Amino acid sequence: MAAADLGAAEWERSKITNQDLNLLKKLGITKKPKAVCFPSEESYPTPPMGYRVSFVDHLIRGLSAPIHPFLRGLLYVYGLQLHHLTPNSILHISIFITLCEAFLGVQPNWALWKRIFFCRRNGSANVAYNIGGVVISVRSSVNYFDVKLPDSVQGWRKKWLYIREENHGCAEDNIPPFDGAEKILRRRSWDAEATEEERTSTEALMTRIHELQNTRGKELSGIQITAYFLRTRVQPLQARKNPFWNYAGDEDTDRLSTNLEVKDLDRLIRKISSLKKKDSIPSTYRVKPYSAANALPKEDVSEATASAQSPPPAVSPRNKRKRNDAEDSGTSKAEEAVPSHQKAGYDPYLEALISSDDEEEVPTADVAARTKKLAEANERADTLAQKLEQCEEARKKAESDAVQARREADKAKADAASVEDVRKRLHAAETSLSEHISAQSAREAAVTKRIRIQNRRFVNRTSQEFELEDPDNDSLLDAVSFLEFHGTEAREGMDEARAGLSKLFPYFFPKKEEPATFLGLAKCFNPPEDLGLKMRHENMKVAVESTVALVADSQQTIDWTKVGDTEQIEQTKWRSLIKAAKLNTKKILAYLGIKPSSTPSSSKPEV
Repeated sequence: MAAADLGAAEWERSKITNQDLNLLKKLGITKKPKAVCFPSEESYPTPPMGYRVSFVDHLIRGLSAPIHPFLRGLLYVYGLQLHHLTPNSILHISIFITLCEAFLGVQPNWALWKRIFFCRRNGSANVAYNIGGVVISVRSSVNYFDVKLPDSVQGWRKKWLYIREENHGCAEDNIPPFDGAEKILRRRSWDAEATEEERTSTEALMTRIHELQNTRGKELSGIQITAYFLRTRVQPLQARKNPFWNYAGDEDTDRLSTNLEVKDLDRLIRKISSLKKKDSIPSTYRVKPYSAANALPKEDVSEATASAQSPPPAVSPRNKRKRNDAEDSGTSKAEEAVPSHQKAGYDPYLEALISSDDEEEVPTADVAARTKKLAEANERADTLAQKLEQCEEARKKAESDAVQARREADKAKADAASVEDVRKRLHAAETSLSEHISAQSAREAAVTKRIRIQNRRFVNRTSQEFELEDPDNDSLLDAVSFLEFHGTEAREGMDEARAGLSKLFPYFFPKKEEPATFLGLAKCFNPPEDLGLKMRHENMKVAVESTVALVADSQQTIDWTKVGDTEQIEQTKWRSLIKAAKLNTKKILAYLGIKPSSTPSSSKPEV
């Protein structure tokens, strides 16, 4: 079963963090005005005119706009878009360009590239990715630098943005317009190998690569190459004025920013590689790269190396040859495209394009017509892009108007809710007022009724009647209401006084019956003599009688003239009397008619 192509289903809203923004700022990628455009809330990329879709992890691995012609040539030859390449593939291309320019002293070489790399589909047996669906890998038969790439880059597909790309006026020169749902079609150019002639012309370069890898004490590694282009602050995949062998240091015009701090560089290298914390990062290079300070020795460059060419930034239809003239490997001979006495910047590998194209062969006679149609198609594409941009602006304006209308609707809803709340409160106030008026009317009716009753009583006593001239503001009516209120208080006070006097009555009058009326009860508590003094005398009498009884029971002789003077009696004698009378205390009290209290037996008897 063929693997399912995810296509547009892979895209979701971009999730670029503040940490990513700070990193891009430190690298200088966002320094140039309008070089980078960040998406807003769209869940599917809609790049503005002149922009292409890229990723944060592409930019930190050497990509920047305008894009290097070598990368544009690779995309055209392989039939890919930027989002088809994984971050590790982008790093492979950056290292290859840096290797060619800074350590080999040549332009990025297409024939050398084919000797080292090939393309393969990324995915599993069931799923074929569209974002990062193509991986650039090193051929197993080639001894190349160990770049120490991570097995996977987590979350890179969710951090997409737009980069500004220049229009070069030619379809083959421009990066294809973004199409997130475009399926990746495998081409024969993915596996294109160098011909024998190309292998011969690049043998010196391969030998130099092996020397850089294996020279004892001067070994060069993929991490060193990566650290070099990150330190120089020159993006390898950006179209530049000068190659690396003309790098002028801090004053170089291609630098995006100043030197990175050591800790930032260390963190960035570990981020894009599989180095662990225990692995050291090289701070110097055992092989000094070519630059303005270390000029490229032209006399040491072989003739084959000097004539090595790169993929074309544009493929001119007029130079195309028939398919049957191209070799089966998908390559062409450099000397056929460019005379030996001329030094061309690029060799159009037309046969590679022809052999890598899976479409039918196009006769040479139709080239002019196809060129005209291509120009017309480009014009239509530009017109459609302008209309699309206008539609996008109209859509944004419509969204803005919709948001404004929604806000106004929410405000109207809030106002309506406020009016409804005021209406409810008004209704509640009217209901409360109506109830208050009803209660007031009932009260006034009750007062009028009482006034009429009082009027009848007044007539019975004085044979005169009175009428209310102004019921709402009548002093007599207010006086009657006042008397009624205080009369209620007086009645309650009398009830409470009666209850209190009833509780006190048995204590002061133990042998009397409580009167039935409050007036009789009150008269009992208002005699001529002092009830409190009388009660104290009674208690004293009981105490004296008890003392006498105790003394009599003890059969002791007491001088009663001295009893009142307690200082004349010894305390020990009183204690002995009490102790002696203790056994007969209950009998004595019973004889005197005193009911003994329920005090504990351990308490002292009161004398």
